[in-house]
Amino acid sequence: MRVGELAERTGTATRMLRYYEEQGLLASTREHNGYRAYSEADVDRVQTIRSLIASGLTTRLVRAVLDIEALADDERSPSCSREFAEMMYGELASIEDKIACLSKSRDTVKGYLRRTAHADLLEAPTPV
Repeated sequence: MRVGELAERTGTATRMLRYYEEQGLLASTREHNGYRAYSEADVDRVQTIRSLIASGLTTRLVRAVLDIEALADDERSPSCSREFAEMMYGELASIEDKIACLSKSRDTVKGYLRRTAHADLLEAPTPV
């Protein structure tokens, strides 16, 4: 598939997909006419990249995580330096802090809504 289709299927701007390539997060092949071509697996890869970046990881760390996952997919134990593991542990702590903050915010908003005449909104499906 071409970059435009990948962009449409993943909700990612073509410019961002090219950036992911520049950062070594995504790879394309070139068709005979020079257009980038992507595989079906790249749809999942882009979604994973977006999720990791949204969680606060830098593109450098995203690349490392993807590399480690690729090793795990090959049934080899992922291996990394102690320094990298400590850096990842720091990222994990940061993510945990964000989750705690978001959970507190969610609970505050729910508490407010429960005290209003519109508490029935909490029974509705969660908005996306």
